[in-house]
Amino acid sequence: MTAALPAMCAALGDPTRWEILTRLGEGPMSASALARVLPVSRQAIGKHLEVLREVGLVESEQRGREVAYLAVGARLNALARELDRIGRSWETRLLRIKELAEWPDPNRRPSP
Repeated sequence: MTAALPAMCAALGDPTRWEILTRLGEGPMSASALARVLPVSRQAIGKHLEVLREVGLVESEQRGREVAYLAVGARLNALARELDRIGRSWETRLLRIKELAEWPDPNRRPSP
């Protein structure tokens, strides 16, 4: 997951892709249906969906004549867990720096 994290974050950094993923989190939709509710053309929606599909955040399935797209919950959960792990790691580091900076006797600091 760690290797895929930058690509996933880059894909989600676009507000339109974020909105698409949010809509797909409510349920599967076609590119045409997404274009009806978002201020973006059907062609642009298709390009955004392809970016999200390439990083594994959405899947597609044929439903009659239309292709429905759906968010990949397991992949999103893994992304959330990884970001949470990174956040906890930084919190631990910052707390340690704070402790060292506030230690009463700078000549007798605890070992890192």
